[in-house]
Amino acid sequence: MSRSKVEVYSYKGKGIRGWWKALLALVLAGVLAFAVLLGAVLAGAHDRIEGDPQVMIVLGCQVRDNGPSVLLQDRLDEALDYWTDHPDLTVVVSGGQGSNEPTTEARAMADYLMDAGVPEEQILLEDQSHNTMQNLSYSKQLLDQMEIDQSEGVIVVSNGFHLTRARMLAERAGFDPVSTLAAPSSHTLSRIQMYIREPLALVKSFLLDR
Repeated sequence: MSRSKVEVYSYKGKGIRGWWKALLALVLAGVLAFAVLLGAVLAGAHDRIEGDPQVMIVLGCQVRDNGPSVLLQDRLDEALDYWTDHPDLTVVVSGGQGSNEPTTEARAMADYLMDAGVPEEQILLEDQSHNTMQNLSYSKQLLDQMEIDQSEGVIVVSNGFHLTRARMLAERAGFDPVSTLAAPSSHTLSRIQMYIREPLALVKSFLLDR
């Protein structure tokens, strides 16, 4: 009897160790996959201008009661810096209105740019979108309807963490070539949160956003 109990105990111990090894392997695989995706996000977080694009698309972000959020201001200020040297650009501001926003993101962005000197007639409002895929596909539809020249592609402006996914989705929307301007992310907590979130969002968009 005593020998049988020892054998059963030993078998259970091996089984538990096997489960722990399998769990550890899964955790390590998850960490490795996240690291690869984070590397892809970081690789796209920079300026890249191809050709001489005549259209700039500024992607929307949270609007608060007192105006654009810090991250959205970062995007708009980056766009303004580029526009100053390229004042003939057509600027598309893209973003609808969330349930917690006082106005559409497009309207808030247009007002911010006009206050900084961008002529109203150079700004197109795309105010129906609610995610990055819609930002870009609806902007493409608007530009086509307005018969705006896109032969040199477009410049997509967003925070650096967002640009790998934005470039992929812009190409899916039909833009070619796609240039990027990487805005800084002045709000530290938001920057950390987004670099954790964005690798997962990249997978979701790769699989589902068509």
